[in-house]
Formats: sequence, C-alpha cells, structure tokens
Amino acid sequence: MENNNLVEKLSLQVESFQEGFEVLCNSFSFVEMVKKFLHLMGGNFIITDISAYHKRRNDSEWKVIASLKSNSPDDVSYLGDSKELSIKYFENDKFDVSLTLPLSDKSLLGILIGQKLDKSEFSDLDKITLQILLQIFDSAHKSFLNQRKEKELIFELNEKVLQLNNLVDTLIEASRYDKRSVLFELALERLASLTNASSALLQIKNKDEIRQSYSFPHNIDANEVISSEFRAESSFNFHDLSYHFFLAEKETRSGITNFNDLDKLLLDAITRQVQSSIENEHLNNQAIIKEKMEQELNVAASIQQRILPEKLPSIGGYDLAGTNIPSREVGGDYYNCIDLGNGKFAIIIADVAGKGIGAALLVNTLDAALSSYLEFDVPLTEMTDKLNKLIFKSSPSDKFITFFIAVLDSQSGKLDIVNAGHNPILLLRKNGSLEKLDAGGVGLGMFDFSTPLTGQQTTMNPGDRLFLYTDGIPEAMNENEEEYSDERMEKFFKQNITASSKEFVDILVKDVKNFSGNAEQSDDITVQYLIRK
Repeated sequence: MENNNLVEKLSLQVESFQEGFEVLCNSFSFVEMVKKFLHLMGGNFIITDISAYHKRRNDSEWKVIASLKSNSPDDVSYLGDSKELSIKYFENDKFDVSLTLPLSDKSLLGILIGQKLDKSEFSDLDKITLQILLQIFDSAHKSFLNQRKEKELIFELNEKVLQLNNLVDTLIEASRYDKRSVLFELALERLASLTNASSALLQIKNKDEIRQSYSFPHNIDANEVISSEFRAESSFNFHDLSYHFFLAEKETRSGITNFNDLDKLLLDAITRQVQSSIENEHLNNQAIIKEKMEQELNVAASIQQRILPEKLPSIGGYDLAGTNIPSREVGGDYYNCIDLGNGKFAIIIADVAGKGIGAALLVNTLDAALSSYLEFDVPLTEMTDKLNKLIFKSSPSDKFITFFIAVLDSQSGKLDIVNAGHNPILLLRKNGSLEKLDAGGVGLGMFDFSTPLTGQQTTMNPGDRLFLYTDGIPEAMNENEEEYSDERMEKFFKQNITASSKEFVDILVKDVKNFSGNAEQSDDITVQYLIRK
C-alpha cells in the first residue's frame, strides 16, 4: 500500500518535472541554469537554504556559483570529489544533504541542501524526487551544450561562407593577370588561412616530372608536406599538366591534428576555382565565364529559396500571406513568420543594401542569427542591438540591412515592434484610419556600437490589417522613370480592404507590374500581409 502511494505521488509530479526540464533547457547560460535548478529544488522540498558549487576539473577548487542563502568558505568540506554521482544525507548537522554530480563536460556540480522549513527529515519520496531532479538537470545540461555547439557551428559556417566568397572574388580578379604565380600563391595563402594549415603546397606535373612548385610559407620542404601524417589533397588535370594541392598539419588549441570534412570541402572548392581560372585564361571566352557565374547564381538562388519560407505558418484567427520576387537570380530581401510557441509569432521583413551574392550571404547570416536569438525571451531592442553588431562584423562597409520585426500575441492581438531603418510599416484600422509603425533606429550593420533603439507597442483588433513591404514597391519605376510612390501604394492599400491576404498580395504585385510596363524591375519586391479576422 505504501509503495502504491509512493508511485501515485511520483506520477502527479511527472508534469512538473517536464516543465522543469523545459525551463532549464531555455537557460541563457550555465549559471542561469543552476540558479533555476536551485529554485526548482527549493520548491519541491520547501527549502530556502541551498548553495551550488562548480569545479571545471576534478583537480581544481570548488567555486560557489549560486546560493539561496549566505554561505561560508568552510561549507565546501561537505562536498566530495567523486567522479560518479554522490549523495550524502546527514542528521543533526548544518546540512541535510550533500551531493556531487559529474557533468558531461567533465566538470563537477556540487550542491549543499540545508534543513526544510518544517524541520522534517528527507523521506523516501524526497530521496527519489532528488534522484529524478538530478537526472533532469543532467539531461538539460547535455541539451544546453548541444544547442550551444549547434549555434557555434552556424556562426562558424557563415563565417566560412563569407571568407570563401571573398576568396572567390580574389581568385577571379587574380585570374586576369598574365602571371599565374599570383593566382597560385594567393590560393595557397588563403587555403592555409581558412583551414589553419601549417603549410600548403602546389606541384604542377607533366606525367611524373615536376615542372613547377609553389608553397606557403616559402622555402618549406615539399617532401615533409607530402609525407605528413596529417595531410589533405586535391588535384585536377588540364591539357597535359596535373595540378596537385597539399595541406599539412592543421593547427588547433589542442595541438596538431588532421583536417575535418569542412576543410576538405574548402580545399576541393578552391582547387576547382583555380581550375576554372586556368580554363578561363586559356579559353579567353567570356561566354564560358558567364555560364559559370550563372551556375553559381543558380546555386545561391536555390539556397536562398530554402531560407525564405515555403509556407507561412497558420495563425488561428488571422489570415497571413507573403511573397518575394527578386530582381536578379539572388536578391537581398528577406521575410518570415516564425512560430515562437504559446500563441506568439515573430513577423519579420528586411532589405539588404545592394543585390547579388553578397546580399544573399548577409540574408543567410540574418536568418541564422534570428533562429538563434529568438530562442531566448529577450527584449526586441536588445536582440536588435545584438543583430546590429553581428551584421557589422559580417559585412563590408557598404552593406547594411533595414529590418522590421513585430512579435504578435495572437490571443490578445498585441504587437511588440522594433523598426531598424526600414520603411514605415502600415497598420490599417477597421474604421479606415492608417497608422505608420516606424519606431526603432538606424539599419543593422551601419555602426559597430550600440545605437539608441526605440520599441513600440500596439494592438491589432478584429478587422485590422498589417502591411509589411520593401522599397521595391514604392520605388518601382516605369519607362518614364516615374515611381509607383508611397502615396499610390497607401491608396491601393485602403481601397482593397475586402480582399483576403493572398488576394491582396497577388493584385498588388499585378498593379506594380502593370504600372512598370516594360521597364526592367530594378529592385526586389517583397510583401507580407496580415489580417485579424
């Protein structure tokens, strides 16, 4: 009977354990996670005297990182150094429980638990609950580490993509010179930089005879590179010559190691680019160059299309639609609607200054950063400031992004808004009055320091309509170089208040194209339209 009661009590706690796990997983840092865990334990055992300590390594000193009550330096004597989970229970002592939890990153978490407020001892149910809570923390900590590694990988990949783009531009420019040595030396130098290789080597052979050899750094022993235990290779043939690239000994904080898959992809990509440069120089045919560029643009366009939403989420009580029509193969506009859970949605539109691959890469960076930052419940102004610093570091001086974000609470209709240099977003009330949402600051990436940002809040009531757009609509020009204009766009917005979101987007794009006639589309056209039913 007693066991049945125990099982019943534990069953009732399962839901709270799940909520606790989700709370811990959403922590911004390890210290914040530990603090939340202490509050979780305090709530379960009705205790206010709990302290947490941390060891980065088994041979380092305990350091207090969180406490619900003041602690003494002598308290650490209650903690052990076990490499396995250790829980000790005391009677008539300063603490009721001392525990040491080894974590997956090889560090140790120590926790000291004082007496309960009702002075009762730890029951069998309390001990089982404590075991479960420790397992929950261990699982949440592993999830936290995995999420952090994923975010680091995202930023690392974006950095590599930007570096590779710069390298491709440099190689194309170098291929215009008569001296191929400039091309080869530049390729080896950048390869070593991108992959952290100790040395890089290029051998040009006719059958087995070495005709030319280039290296970075200069005057290295070619045999040492070729015979290195940690080596990566790539090659191609052109006419009667073969070109062999070698990388040796990847340098890391932990010492010399082998090259990873990303390093090999970069090596192959740069080898192919060198091959293309040689072919272009030999053929001297602009049609070949144009074809290769079109292939690159098609790849970039397909990547960008995967970033833009294939289908916007369905929001109960609302009608949402959007579209993006780039002026070239790849554009610099971005829009999305991201489900944040709990009935909240982030509605976003952005426009990169400039077009082409450079703008598309910045769109990629913005999308990856948003996916990371929106996981944390931070004020929009603070998040926008972080985005500004990231975009500044990731872009040249002539590139920046105008950016608008509104977080919608679909139940109440409340909108939390920041506009960073974007066109005023239009909110048409049911009674026909038009409001412009432009509170915010300058565009992302214009300055490398924090700029004052002003948030704005409003509410969408039933019958209200929200119109997000980029300047490709009001600045669209006809053959007489006349602009479509903000006035015409706002008038069109007011005149079509009976259309559904999808109908409005379609007829607006049609109206812009009818106005432009045969004039070339000079900018990307992007629209997102939301109606509260």
